[in-house]
Amino acid sequence: MTQVGERDDQAVLRFIERFSSVFTQTGMPRMPSRVFVALLASDSGEMTAAELADLLRVSPAAISGAIRYLTQVNLVSRERETGTRRDLYRLFDDLWYEALFRRDEMMRRMQGPLREGIGALGAETPAGKRIAETLMFFEFVHGQLPNLLKQWRAYRDEHLGS
Repeated sequence: MTQVGERDDQAVLRFIERFSSVFTQTGMPRMPSRVFVALLASDSGEMTAAELADLLRVSPAAISGAIRYLTQVNLVSRERETGTRRDLYRLFDDLWYEALFRRDEMMRRMQGPLREGIGALGAETPAGKRIAETLMFFEFVHGQLPNLLKQWRAYRDEHLGS
């Protein structure tokens, strides 16, 4: 029987594999998905490449590529471990807010090119109407996001405390 504070390593690995497969199914590459979930599943939210490789039973090169992807999509930061030459990979604080905020920024940046596309394709053509609907969606989400994030923080604080 597992005592408080102890974990069944095999159960943790099964969780990592199962949950990371959801991310893989939504388009995230397999190894970044596994590394991301491994970091989520760690109490500290941070691990070295050696720790990740050991936990996931993969090569350091696989970890390096996964971390490169995760830092590019702003889910993980790379920091120097104090007093060593090793890198420490850490989840961002307020992770889901940050991820959504970055997606919002991406959608905001797409609005200019989408407007150009409507002009180039013609607003009344089928393609122009699809592009216009895409622009409307991004504008709608961008407009709703601040309130949604405010509601999220209130909900989180109510349930977890601030």
